Amino acid sequence: MCICAVSTAPGVGGIAVIRVSGENAFAVCDKIFKPFTAGISVDMMAANTVRFGQILDADEVIDEVVLTVFKAPHSFTGENVVEISCHGSQFIQQEILKLLLKNGCRLAHPGEFTQRAFLNGKMDLSQAEAVADLIASQSRAAHRLALQQMRGGFSQELLLLRDKLLTFTSLVELELDFSDHEDLEFADRKQLHELADTIEFKIAHLAASFSVGNAIKNGIPVAIIGETNAGKSTLLNVLLHEERAIVSDIHGTTRDVIEDTMNLHGVLFRFIDTAGLRETSDVIETMGIERTYQMLEKSDIILWIIDSLQVNNLPKKISKTIRKRATGKRLILVFNKMDKLDVKEFQKLEQQLSDCADTRIYISAKQRINTDKLEELLYQSAQLPELNDNDVTVTNMRHYEALKSALEAIRRVQDGLHNNISGDFLSQDLRECLQYLGEITGQITTDEVLGNIFSKFCIGK
Repeated sequence: MCICAVSTAPGVGGIAVIRVSGENAFAVCDKIFKPFTAGISVDMMAANTVRFGQILDADEVIDEVVLTVFKAPHSFTGENVVEISCHGSQFIQQEILKLLLKNGCRLAHPGEFTQRAFLNGKMDLSQAEAVADLIASQSRAAHRLALQQMRGGFSQELLLLRDKLLTFTSLVELELDFSDHEDLEFADRKQLHELADTIEFKIAHLAASFSVGNAIKNGIPVAIIGETNAGKSTLLNVLLHEERAIVSDIHGTTRDVIEDTMNLHGVLFRFIDTAGLRETSDVIETMGIERTYQMLEKSDIILWIIDSLQVNNLPKKISKTIRKRATGKRLILVFNKMDKLDVKEFQKLEQQLSDCADTRIYISAKQRINTDKLEELLYQSAQLPELNDNDVTVTNMRHYEALKSALEAIRRVQDGLHNNISGDFLSQDLRECLQYLGEITGQITTDEVLGNIFSKFCIGK
């Protein structure tokens, strides 16, 4: 059955695109479209061509539109596809949809166009998921990774791994078929060891890339912490170039977590402004402080904002807690309000911190002194590797979980080869590894899995 949906973003714009896909897409559109060039029906149009005309409801003109035709199998879904570019009025969009429904279409489910592309062999499952990632990308780096995966870079890597595994499995199972001949060995054990090691290395490398891929896709979490009135919210507003957080001289103004993002050199950073740390009996503020510590543990980078005038008054309990929870993370000491220090006070502070091994920087958030240098320091602290077009980086949690399971299976194979276990057990672990890799690309899947994946797509894609 034909499906239809508005493929452009909701709201009013110059134009909107309504997509129709299915075997009868041309026949349905013929009933509502009248080209200004007389005598040419939609199904008579050449593939990948456009025609200017009108959408009619009986004799009433709904809109003047441009209609584009894509013929199966050379279309996004692999089916006959028509795209109607109309004016962006929501009324016009709804009227055209009503006409399509009246003439034999139904509304598409979320992600159904892409799901049909997958089912018709136009792309594998990992490429289909990359379509959603491409639409949702918020930075140059995320866009680049999604585009590379959509073009099949990740799929090609998995295909090579599966080919090696299938060769491995066939040799082991061939031996099982001739188990009566004890002296017959099809699979050279040394070669199998080398092949298993190669596969294990490749899968481990792909799984390890997820930490970088996830950070690029979702943004690198940066917690802004410190005592009350140290200038955290002021700094957040400066970094975001907008008045996102309330700034006040009153201690404890920020009582909950505030999150927002910024794009720095093509990389997304997710800033988390937290409640100021201090000892308090206020129940609500105490809850906010506890959330601060929770966010600290979830962050990759921590900006510890310190009032330069209050360095000697830092509570030891708070400092100890911050350092304990910052273990293994990138900690940057940001000494704020440097504009209020004279030369002697600054030199005294520097001497006081001479033994401090932490990365530190002196700024004035209010006066925007050295905030540009802080941005550069943040980018350097992200420690993202240089990626080229041939690098395969995993960004999807489902793929990562499947790779971890595949890694466990191939390591059992390695242990089995080392301990000379029966080929039956080797074969079972090899098949498990193949299954997990196949789940990523959709070579092995279920309707439930597909429904869950495509339900997260936007309607019209």
